[in-house]
Amino acid sequence: MKLSILKALNEERGARRGAIVVTDVATGEQRLVKGADIAADPLHELLDKHIRSGKSGMEETPAGKFFLTVHVPSPRLVITGAVHISQALAPMAKLLGYDVTIVDPRTAFATPERFPDVKVLAQWPDEVLPPMKIDRYTAFVALTHDPKIDDPALTHALSKDCFYIGALGSRKTHARRVERLKAQGFGDNEIARIHAPIGLDIGAVSPPEIAVSIIGQITEKLRQPLSVPRESGDPELRGNERGLRAGKETA
Repeated sequence: MKLSILKALNEERGARRGAIVVTDVATGEQRLVKGADIAADPLHELLDKHIRSGKSGMEETPAGKFFLTVHVPSPRLVITGAVHISQALAPMAKLLGYDVTIVDPRTAFATPERFPDVKVLAQWPDEVLPPMKIDRYTAFVALTHDPKIDDPALTHALSKDCFYIGALGSRKTHARRVERLKAQGFGDNEIARIHAPIGLDIGAVSPPEIAVSIIGQITEKLRQPLSVPRESGDPELRGNERGLRAGKETA
């Protein structure tokens, strides 16, 4: 690999930005395609597929055979709310390779005993989130049902390029959340980035089942092309939210 390509690649990796080294198998020539430049590249469809999967591999094209070496940072999951759903969601995310952080100022809930092997910050979101450098490889989930905690967290997430934002709550709860965010100056397109009701509609009831629906939706957003529409169907309450209304979540 040429020194210039290696230097540019290291800059992208240091900044937690994705990039692909394209090697022409016939000639051995290499070039670096930064994540931000994929859309303009002649191989953009293949590059997009590989950077979303995070896997390197050989591709045959009319222009020849290329080996694509993918470099993407580890995904991160920031969860606001040290609640029961979070206790199930955090270990699932770790199994999938996420660097997980729990944020909740309520010291009775945000404890290492409740979240072993996970970074727990018992502080307010507006204090701890800015230094975390939320980026496009970050998923963001708000689970407290408390506007004092969730709203500052969502405000910060909406100001960043994270690939997923989700918030717990029924459609009515979300409507009130939307009013508050609009009062802060956010537009419809920005607020539409929030997945609410949160999670895939799989009829989840218990906190672990709801955690499955959330991590499934996060995976969907991480791996599927942007052209694939998200599942539709927006009943008054999804099965997941009905489970919460039934009193399955307390802390």
